[in-house]
Amino acid sequence: MSNKKNHPYHLVEISPWPILSAMTALSMMMGMIKWFHLNNINLLTLSSIIMLMIMIQWWRDIVRESTMQGLHTLKVTLGMRWGMILFITSEVLFFVSFFWSFYHSSLSPSVELGMIWPPLGIKPFNPLNIPLLNTLILLSSGITVTWAHHSLMENNFKQAFNSLLLTIILGIYFSMLQAYEYMESNFTMADSIYGSTFFLTTGFHGLHVIIGTLFLTTCLMRHYFNHFSSIHHFGFEAAAWYWHFVDVVWLFLYISIYWWGS
Repeated sequence: MSNKKNHPYHLVEISPWPILSAMTALSMMMGMIKWFHLNNINLLTLSSIIMLMIMIQWWRDIVRESTMQGLHTLKVTLGMRWGMILFITSEVLFFVSFFWSFYHSSLSPSVELGMIWPPLGIKPFNPLNIPLLNTLILLSSGITVTWAHHSLMENNFKQAFNSLLLTIILGIYFSMLQAYEYMESNFTMADSIYGSTFFLTTGFHGLHVIIGTLFLTTCLMRHYFNHFSSIHHFGFEAAAWYWHFVDVVWLFLYISIYWWGS
């Protein structure tokens, strides 16, 4: 494709990553089914590795287009901002479905649940233990990512790097604590609607934390290689928006499922 153009838009070149990532996502879904029913994680592990490789190469191409080729003009960036806003909106509605299910079951427990919430035989987590610590961790990470953003706008390379690194460390710490919580749980996903909604909601949120951590790690690497400037850093802004969304969802999750639901 010629670099000469008479319009401010970015017409993407032919890329193998969309179709490959879609096929790999299907493979990951089949791998999860195989894991759930046959307790075999071979396909899921292989699919996850392939998906990570695709993500790395897809990000590499976008970084080239943005930083090296200068294809992300102001009009293109505006379109990407709206795209990110709509994507986060779709994610909000995704979690609304889980909260809807939780409140539908908890506000009017059926007779099969003993007409009480939590159901008989379920011992929920103490909201003042690990869940409260994780809340403080995510709130702190929201502060550090905002610190990184303002440092970037002020061209303070060192503060932006340190605060972004601290945000990533907090995200990893959150994921480790949630994994420990899962291992210590005295109920499973198969334990009535409580177990299903708990692990689905907290599990998908944990997945979003991992994705956000990878997103911010990519931004940290780009910042280290001077890809961002005080006026051209939408990649980081998108990651920061996503991270704040993860924070807000956790607050609703903590108040609803851990505190009120227990």
